Amino acid sequence: MRCFSYRVAHLIRLCFVCVYLFINYGSAGKMKIVEEPNTFGLNNPFVAQGSRLQPKVTPAPVSGPVHLHQLAGKCFSLTESTYKYEFCPFHNVTQHEQTFRWNAYSGILGIWQEWEMANNTFTGMWMRDGDTCGNRNRETKVILVCSTRSKLAQVSEPSTCVYSLTFETPLVCHPHSLLVYPTLKEELQKEWDEAEQARYEGLITEQGYNNLLKDIFEDAGLLKSRKVKVKVQEAAADSGRQNSLEKCKADYQKLREETERLRALLTQHNIPFNSETNDAKGTVSVTVKDQHLRGDNGLIDVQ
Repeated sequence: MRCFSYRVAHLIRLCFVCVYLFINYGSAGKMKIVEEPNTFGLNNPFVAQGSRLQPKVTPAPVSGPVHLHQLAGKCFSLTESTYKYEFCPFHNVTQHEQTFRWNAYSGILGIWQEWEMANNTFTGMWMRDGDTCGNRNRETKVILVCSTRSKLAQVSEPSTCVYSLTFETPLVCHPHSLLVYPTLKEELQKEWDEAEQARYEGLITEQGYNNLLKDIFEDAGLLKSRKVKVKVQEAAADSGRQNSLEKCKADYQKLREETERLRALLTQHNIPFNSETNDAKGTVSVTVKDQHLRGDNGLIDVQ
């Protein structure tokens, strides 16, 4: 009787487990299949540190239209053939080979860097500095297209190591959703207005106008700043000036020590001298009286 009760209780527990699995993982009596046995993401704790994707640079700060900032922290994937592509706005683009081969490819196609703009319109997001591909790094341009829902719609490789992603989202359906001018601060808008006026009056060339716009976009954080190189050169020049100043101080200290040594030598031999230094020349004047220098038997001709 006790054995029968135990079996009944065991069967009841199994029934509860089956019901739980059906509700949470099954549909029409089918068990949910795990899509990927392994995840090769940047922060996968189950992959050894040496095997994880290693980004070369950190993503640029979130920028551009404010209504697109809500995409930061989200990821969208698309599987084509044997590859799965994952786009994480304002972060990176990755590619994962969906096979069970021991050396299945998994890599970074680009890390968020800057916007592409033309005619006061955001035309694409550039993900650069991806994994090495020959003698260059992989990079990806993401094109934003209006749609009823956000999804990664298409991936192509128009040229070697350069990829093109089409990202559909309702966030860009408004006619003004991708305008550049409204995203700028007031002072940068004023600079743009002045550049427009100068071009209209013929005070600057088209190239000069484009250079002014590039500076404005860099200050706004929409373009990766190229001013870093200039700052590095200025820092190197400052370092050179600093080194020259330090050398000057060291030389002055040596001269001062030599002066003190000569003073002591004159005092040791009882040779009177004027202890007041000439600030301009840093010298010590010696007053020679009617006497012979020690060790000199000749006459002193005082004029």
